[in-house]
Amino acid sequence: MTADVWLPIPPGEIEGLPEGPEYRFWNGAEDFPADPADCAFYVVPYMKPSPLCVRPLGRMSNVRVVQTLSAGIDHVEPGLGHLPAGVRLCNARGVHEASTGELALALILASLRGIPDFVRAQDRGEWLGGFRPALADKNVLIVGYGSIGEAIEDRLVPFEVARVARVARSERTTARGPVHPLTQLPALLPEADIVILSTPLNESTRGLAGADFLSRMKDGALLVNVARGPVVDTKALLAELEGGRITAALDVTDPEPLAREHPLWRAPGVLISPHVGGPTSAFLPRAKRLLVDQLRRYVNREPLRNVILTTGASTD
Repeated sequence: MTADVWLPIPPGEIEGLPEGPEYRFWNGAEDFPADPADCAFYVVPYMKPSPLCVRPLGRMSNVRVVQTLSAGIDHVEPGLGHLPAGVRLCNARGVHEASTGELALALILASLRGIPDFVRAQDRGEWLGGFRPALADKNVLIVGYGSIGEAIEDRLVPFEVARVARVARSERTTARGPVHPLTQLPALLPEADIVILSTPLNESTRGLAGADFLSRMKDGALLVNVARGPVVDTKALLAELEGGRITAALDVTDPEPLAREHPLWRAPGVLISPHVGGPTSAFLPRAKRLLVDQLRRYVNREPLRNVILTTGASTD
């Protein structure tokens, strides 16, 4: 195989890449490293804006695989219509579970135990005591029970939560218990003390946490979003936060990044982290292992992992 592979990590920094392809480094620079028409395997730059990620796709007339380094694929979807039929789009399942699970737990604990208040009090030199909610004995609802949802539950269990309810697009049974379909959300929301969003962003989840969803959450409940910003209706969330009925911990927002003057920064009861669920020290080792495995499979004409869709294929 001599077709080009575009990598957003310098090839010399990835041990074990299979021989055969010509490896090109491109992480979003203005100039392409070679003719995009010669690219057969495109690894999308990580944490870059969607217009940059899709920029070469219209010229990749011979590409066979598009591999993201994120769990979500929404940032490349706008460019899929430019691709020839038969291109496999793969995500990075297995790369972000540990980091995102950690952050979800950190946001929950920080919000419940009042860590932001303690940091502000420390800046003032104030000893701020008092009782705070614990994670122990809480009912938790995970909306979006894929591999990241599973990783979040793995980290919740040692904290002695009372119950974990799970929701995904399709109903199924796991070793830990049932996974409910999205249609059961209205009945499950009022029972949850903590609602965690870890869904992909698609047409069925865009605006999922809107006014009706939020109104069904119990008084005092905590909404945690480690999915994508547009899964939550920001206007509806602001109304609930400003009324003081629920609280929120958000790693992602809509819009993103938030402008300095956006009211979400100053809404009561909200903790915001700047989309840092994935970019940690755990990312590179896992990303490199995924790329080596995928490229070996590609070179050896073996089935690829994490194929989300194939362009031109029927979705029926």
